[in-house]
Amino acid sequence: MQKEQQTAPEMEEEQEYLTQTPSIQWFPGHMAKTRRVMKESLGLVDIVVELRDARIPKSSRNPEIEKIIGDKPRLVVFNKADIADPAVTKEWQEYYKSHGVRTLALDCRSGRGLKELVPAVRDTLSDLLAKRKAKGMESRPIRMMIVGVPNVGKSSLINRLAGSKRVKVEDRPGVTRGKQWVRLESGIELLDMSGVLWPKFDDKQVGERLAYTGAIKDDVYDLEWVAMRFLDLLRNRYPKLLEERFKVTPNDSEGLEPYDLLELVGKKRGMMMSGGVVNTERAAITVLDEFRSGKIGRISLERPHTAVQDSSQQL
Repeated sequence: MQKEQQTAPEMEEEQEYLTQTPSIQWFPGHMAKTRRVMKESLGLVDIVVELRDARIPKSSRNPEIEKIIGDKPRLVVFNKADIADPAVTKEWQEYYKSHGVRTLALDCRSGRGLKELVPAVRDTLSDLLAKRKAKGMESRPIRMMIVGVPNVGKSSLINRLAGSKRVKVEDRPGVTRGKQWVRLESGIELLDMSGVLWPKFDDKQVGERLAYTGAIKDDVYDLEWVAMRFLDLLRNRYPKLLEERFKVTPNDSEGLEPYDLLELVGKKRGMMMSGGVVNTERAAITVLDEFRSGKIGRISLERPHTAVQDSSQQL
């Protein structure tokens, strides 16, 4: 899919729209504990593998993780690449490569691209492994920590690598608790950490996009608000997908307020209640579920050019 650049008026409109966005925050107590455990365990590992959502590489980047790991070798993995816009994912990889950060794009559910992970880890640690070989310590296992925000696919990744259901997986944030070591046949030991968000999202758009993908529990924000915001974004950036999935043409949606667009989707799907009222809550749940599962199509919500504009952008 061809890259879509935002024009100056579009960016101004987006910033104005954000002033209407409610602040979404979610930092349960177990996440604070996980952050402490992560700090304590960092000395036990050789490398940190940070999973991010390929659809929102910037918003699924946890600045707390970067502060904690410091100079520890790191590999950034864009998971769920099969439901992200492939052209945009490639742009993100090129952007990070230009900043000296190695990345991989894969899909933990299907296993696509997974075979590249272990070689990438070994390549990233080539200097360390060479030193161990010189000291006769080749048999020592590589230990790596798996980190990322909730619901980004850490448990699915470990299960794929381990070849068995060693870690409980559920499609809801916060289900995996505590610290778990998993040994692989490839001579690598994995340390799995629970999903960690951060106490406050300085950028409202970050919280909103994490809500789109399910990284934040649905019961901590207005589901209809988030769904109508997503539909508005879909209308502007991926109108063909909106039409193909929900039968809403550009003519149908032109001039509609976001809430009216959500109502229209509900009508198109037959989600009516008595008195001809649209069940917008049901429509909102459907829209978000179908985006998260990839049924709407391959969608990316962030592009590298927006990150480049901020010279202080962390990687």
